[in-house]
Amino acid sequence: MASLILGAVGSAVGPALFGSFSFLGATGAQIGGAIGALVGSEIDSLLMPGTNIKRSGPRLTDVNIQASTEGAPIPRLYGRMRVAGQLLWATKFKETATTTKSGGGKGGPSVSVTETDYTYSISFAVGLCAGVTTKIGRVWADGNLIDIAQFTTRFYTGDETQSFDPLIEEIEGAGNTPAYRGLSYIVFEDMPLAQFGNRIPQLQFEVIRSLSAGNPDALENRLTGVAVIPGAGEFVYATDVVTADDGKGTTIAQNAHNSASESDFKASLDELQALAPNLNAASLVVGWFGSDLRCGTCEIKPAVETATKNTYPESWSVDGVERDHAQIMSQVDGRPAFGGTPSDESVTAAIADLKARGLAIMFCPFLFMDIPAGNTLTDPYTGETGQGAYPWRGRITCDPAPGVSGSPDKTSAAAMQVDAFFDGEWGYRRMVLHYAQLCADAGGVDAFLIGSELRGLTHVRSSDTDYPAVAALKTLAADARAILGPDTKIGYAADWSEYNNHQTGDAPGALLFNLDPLWSDSNIDFVGIDNYMPLADWRDGTAGLDYDAVNGPTSIHDADYLMRNIKGGEDYDWYYASPADRDAQIRTPITDGLGKPFVWRVKDIWNWWSNAHYDRADGTESGSPTAWVPQSKPIWFCELGCPAIDKGANEPNVFFDPKSSESAAPHYSNGERDDLIQRLFLQAHLAFWSDEANNPVSTVYGGPMLARSFVWCWDARPFPFFPARADIWGDAANYQYGHWLNGRLGAVQLSDLVAGLCEDADFTDYDVSDLSGLVTGFAVTDTMSPRDAIAPLGVAYFFDGVESEGTVRFVMRGQANPASFSESDLVLPDGEPGFGFNLERAQETDLPVASRIAYIDADADYRQAVAESRRLTGHSDRVVSATMPLVLDQGQAIGIGSRLLMDAWTMRESASFALPPSALALDPTDEVMLDAGGRTRRLRLIEIDDAGARNVQAVATDPSIYDSITGPSRAPGGGQDLALFGRDLVVFLDLPLLTGSEIAWSPHVAAFANPWPGAVLVLKSASDANYVLDTSLTKAASIGETLSDLYSGPAWRWDEVNTLDIELYSGACASLDDLSVLGGANALGVQNADGEWEVLQFANAELIAPNQWRLSKLLRGQAGSEGAMRDPVPSGARVVLLDTAGDQLSLQQNEYALPFNYLWGPQGKPISDPAYQGAALPFKGIGLRPLSPVQLNAVWRGGDLALSWIRRTRIGGDSWDQTEVPLGEEEEAYDVGILDASGAAIRTFASVPAPSQTYTAADIATDFPSGLPSPFRFRVYQLSAAFGRGMAARGEINFN
Repeated sequence: MASLILGAVGSAVGPALFGSFSFLGATGAQIGGAIGALVGSEIDSLLMPGTNIKRSGPRLTDVNIQASTEGAPIPRLYGRMRVAGQLLWATKFKETATTTKSGGGKGGPSVSVTETDYTYSISFAVGLCAGVTTKIGRVWADGNLIDIAQFTTRFYTGDETQSFDPLIEEIEGAGNTPAYRGLSYIVFEDMPLAQFGNRIPQLQFEVIRSLSAGNPDALENRLTGVAVIPGAGEFVYATDVVTADDGKGTTIAQNAHNSASESDFKASLDELQALAPNLNAASLVVGWFGSDLRCGTCEIKPAVETATKNTYPESWSVDGVERDHAQIMSQVDGRPAFGGTPSDESVTAAIADLKARGLAIMFCPFLFMDIPAGNTLTDPYTGETGQGAYPWRGRITCDPAPGVSGSPDKTSAAAMQVDAFFDGEWGYRRMVLHYAQLCADAGGVDAFLIGSELRGLTHVRSSDTDYPAVAALKTLAADARAILGPDTKIGYAADWSEYNNHQTGDAPGALLFNLDPLWSDSNIDFVGIDNYMPLADWRDGTAGLDYDAVNGPTSIHDADYLMRNIKGGEDYDWYYASPADRDAQIRTPITDGLGKPFVWRVKDIWNWWSNAHYDRADGTESGSPTAWVPQSKPIWFCELGCPAIDKGANEPNVFFDPKSSESAAPHYSNGERDDLIQRLFLQAHLAFWSDEANNPVSTVYGGPMLARSFVWCWDARPFPFFPARADIWGDAANYQYGHWLNGRLGAVQLSDLVAGLCEDADFTDYDVSDLSGLVTGFAVTDTMSPRDAIAPLGVAYFFDGVESEGTVRFVMRGQANPASFSESDLVLPDGEPGFGFNLERAQETDLPVASRIAYIDADADYRQAVAESRRLTGHSDRVVSATMPLVLDQGQAIGIGSRLLMDAWTMRESASFALPPSALALDPTDEVMLDAGGRTRRLRLIEIDDAGARNVQAVATDPSIYDSITGPSRAPGGGQDLALFGRDLVVFLDLPLLTGSEIAWSPHVAAFANPWPGAVLVLKSASDANYVLDTSLTKAASIGETLSDLYSGPAWRWDEVNTLDIELYSGACASLDDLSVLGGANALGVQNADGEWEVLQFANAELIAPNQWRLSKLLRGQAGSEGAMRDPVPSGARVVLLDTAGDQLSLQQNEYALPFNYLWGPQGKPISDPAYQGAALPFKGIGLRPLSPVQLNAVWRGGDLALSWIRRTRIGGDSWDQTEVPLGEEEEAYDVGILDASGAAIRTFASVPAPSQTYTAADIATDFPSGLPSPFRFRVYQLSAAFGRGMAARGEINFN
């Protein structure tokens, strides 16, 4: 008896995966057909002998909780997965004491304060998974993304040769330390625990474990060169973090959206090199922006995303153009259509970084077209107003275009337009030669492109046979050579439809090898081709011409099929003469009456390269060849790529970008994402060209015809942050269907994964050649049979397993070429009277109406998620649930659930019948077409009992069910990102005493930063070296600026005339009652242009705009600050809410006036980081300054004038119960000045010991011979032994 492995026990297996009820009720065995047809009896006999085995597949929850359990199963991970692991080893907690001393006092004697802080750390090791891992990606602690670069760690990949960890060996002793070979683990050495509540945090790790190591043909191992994009992004290639600072405390990292607190470029390239160990070359793409498809009026300029942005440590500049003079990018939906041109400094840094990585560099100047929708430019191809939005550069041409009425093509006027394109002030030459010079200044590059895909231009002629753009490119190559020297290889990257020749249409069969003057030029070292030639002509269903049910292919995912079409198929053997022919698959063979079909075959690179070329200007062959010397130069694929979309191999050159008029899906694509076709396309190419039989050696230069391939593309913006951060990058939505390799390298082919699961159990008698699919991530979390491990994969990817001739074959559902049987082919089994065919149909109430798939969400940091699919019709209320330890996106999970539902409803019909022994070739999982009972049914065999006749159990099937279905996916966005802390806004305030409890001589300091770093550190040094921590600010202050001028107002009483509009960068204002304000609330510091601070209070705060308030009912000049009022303090003045967020510097009384050097910056960064700022700052010690006296008066006492005033105090003067305020100084003393009409002092009474002074008649006569003026003016300073004169009070007495 042969059966689907699990088929006979389907109803038992169903609940194990889907819940506590049968998937199909009375016909429960059908669920065995749906999910149980996997690896079984033979493998189980090796691992788990016996019957009545309870099986449980991998679980989702097992990968999330870090534990330390002896004997716990070691998880096996494949692809990308988030795992917590097991704590393998740990030291005891280490305690460190730090003692600090400080001095202080309330304006009086210093008080010494000694403070001891305790911190704790620990060393430990965490085991991650079995087997060799590629790398660790992101790391979470207690659910929050962290940068483990802040800790000392060592990562062991799990190979069989890894050595002992030195720390563990040091502590445990030699001979007592396992090397944990075969286990991937990480060691944390002396991890500080303060930020985790002084405990080991719950750590989770994104582990990437590719199965490519043992497969030389895997994409990861074949990959030797990539094109590094995006080519647009002001600092996307910077190797240092560049931060935008708005001057208000908010900083935004421009190029650091990753898990390592480093530049995106470095993080992305680190991952690339980890995933592609044989990578040895990179093409660096850098773009400027063209303005018009009409070459004569097209300007090519560097552009920026916004005209105003302050960045550090680098400012944007390209070719001497600064940001404020640069072209501003057009916008789409309020956002820049592209990133800006990468700054020259960042490009130079990227070149240095690539060199340091040991990568050969090809520099690729790139031309984007910044032509927005709704433009009024004339289309050179139609003559109508409005060019296509953001078109391909290959459409740049003369105006009108060749073939259009009135075109200057084949005239000198065309040459003039082309010359304007190359040689204008903002012409193409300027861009290319700028980058040639930049590369030379950077120490040179290995290769340099003078252009790419200028197909429309290279087809423009100035006569019947002359191509001005080709001549201009030759001149450009010579100029680039003069700059770059002989060691740099120079080339041009032609479009795949451009490189070979120009079919002019001048006569039947007319063509010219238009680029041969360039290819043969002595300054050109290689023939560059951007290779997007089709490798398939696939259609859905079985009617397509390429579908072969007997010999294959039966799927576009057939690697042999794709490889055959590199040197065959469309554009080699045949072509489509029209779109109608393509729809009907009417293929016209490619022939040539002169016996040289290669001239028409775009794919026939071999013959093009190895033969002389003869122009056919009038359709007949020229008597002499072109300048091309056969086999004289190698070919480079400067771009080689395929989009990750259904049927991508049909038309690899198309791309998805809704903003562009070029956006399209490949021919006959259903528009669904397909990562597998991209991988197979690239693997086919790279394997094909690595075979010497396909890549001949030149008899001229002794090297292979194809010397280099750069796969398009690897993004310098690291995955998964791109595309998750759609709020940052406008092209994030293009990723899922695009050519990107990010996030796709490291994925596992389904066949490799199933094979790996079998081989992990030392089982080798399997066949996975029929499996097709790509797995992002998968986990086996417990000890289990291979069947149980494979079960969720069978559910998700719809394949079955069967034992056949001693081999377990894994077979995708929806097979091709089912065998056909009719009633006459059936037999009557022995002892079974009657007709040999039985059909059963389940009731609708036994079938599920919905499915719920629990999975690991690839777009949500691997969190568990549930996707539901539901039938719109039916009379059932059953819901089926399945848990899958698979990394999926929402669309994939919904698609799986939808297909499960359709499969269950299709399989509601089951059949039993008998076939003769002549049908011995049939196995379970095979499909048949059975014509019986007046109807033809497609059935899948699930059990065969050989007892004379072949008694068959089968279920209905429909191959269309197993076509890829993808539900709606979440829009890119969200995802955790590390908060990168930039420059802080720090304000130093030399304030008077506000409460009397402050250190009088020590200035206040307040800080704001967004994002807030936890603390802002202020460090101090007397010599600009050996800085020590002075103050740590742990609360963000409410800092802002005035939005209106502030004029002087009455002191010490309500100012109900003036109002003040302010903006706060953080925090808020609130209205309070009068008593609260009089009690000290709502205090605000306002800094005037001289740097002095007025302290005012406000009772009313009205929100007038977001973060903006209008303050009214003011108390002015508080705490003796009335002298800081001005008329006016202009708008834009700094304001700080005086609450508990600030602190005071730790200065001794004898230090406050010294010009110490201060540095301030975010906690956790070294002081060498550009986020730290500094200044030499002396202070006045305003808190020591005596307040100005009040109620100045002058009264005649005979001929003398009695001057008097009332003293105020800095300390303890607020009580209403005091008869006299306490003296805040060591002794009471005043300086009294007699003023003339100009305000100058003409007499001073120094150190007056009481609040009065007699101005004698004699002194008056001396000072004012003509008599005492009216008004009479004098001023009084209270004196301080520590500060000197305090604030002046001025009296003006009118005696008239």
